[in-house]
Amino acid sequence: MKKMIIREIIHDVAGLLDSRQLDELRSVLETRLKSVDMTESADTAEKNRQENSHFLKMFISAKRVEGCSENTLKYYQTTIERLLSATSKWIKEITTDDLRLYLAEYQQQNNASKVTVDNVRRILSSFFSWLEDEDYIVKSPVRRIHKVKTAKVVKDTLTDENIEVLRDTCSNLRDLAIIEMLTSTGVRIGELVKLDKADVDFAERSCIVLGKGNKEREVYFDARTKLHLQEYLEQRTDNDPALFVSKNAPHTRLTIGAIQRIVRTLGKQAEIVKVHPHKFRRTLATRAIDKGMPIEQVQRLLGHQKIETTMHYAMVNQSNVKIAHRKYIG
Repeated sequence: MKKMIIREIIHDVAGLLDSRQLDELRSVLETRLKSVDMTESADTAEKNRQENSHFLKMFISAKRVEGCSENTLKYYQTTIERLLSATSKWIKEITTDDLRLYLAEYQQQNNASKVTVDNVRRILSSFFSWLEDEDYIVKSPVRRIHKVKTAKVVKDTLTDENIEVLRDTCSNLRDLAIIEMLTSTGVRIGELVKLDKADVDFAERSCIVLGKGNKEREVYFDARTKLHLQEYLEQRTDNDPALFVSKNAPHTRLTIGAIQRIVRTLGKQAEIVKVHPHKFRRTLATRAIDKGMPIEQVQRLLGHQKIETTMHYAMVNQSNVKIAHRKYIG
């Protein structure tokens, strides 16, 4: 309680004093209040809870305006709410030590990976940085909590043989068209399910997808995909505008979960380990890099805002590294 009051006073006069004067004021306040007993009233506690809720609501609104998807906003909200519930503190009272303790306990209690813990840290950093930028707090308590070091794992991609076996495993034109679209476009599964028939330009072998942040981009598919996609659409009898629909009436748009199940089932039938929609995206990026496509163009194709993300997806083929070593090193 005392620390919170001192921080509030320092915050209020921060623009009037220099750093040396602020340090002296903090020292005087700590000395004068050392022997004073302070307790938080029930009214104050309730007021703090309401203010916490208000801050979180305003932060989510700011992120919504920036174009974050509803799924991302939901993840932000639940992550921050979990912290506030665990600490039971007013946002302005939360310290760096509180956050370090919370992250450590979160990892232990949930058996969470380092990647997951760092995702939580990034969200909390975004939240408290926003509070600082908006002058609700003096300084973000996450500043001194560094990025969690994680092992860099080279994730598998699908081989040419894998993809051929998956094609042969498909028992209907719809599933084959889905495999072809994932293989040749590298679209995210969320982008694939939103596609309508009207979005596809067969003459140019391209389609417009709605990516993260509600940003549209053009992606392209090959001649094989065009053929199988046309065959699938020609045999459909429904009037649903969606590009991919369920096989049974009333033939509604496929969901993300439905396509994940289709791809996973095909992978099991083909006896290929861990087949999922995102693996096709990583495979496309790797192939494009290996074949010499400029990284900036791969970035645009995948719809990445930062080129570092593209580099993370595109794992260079080890056999190509070996060939290059023999060519340039000897």
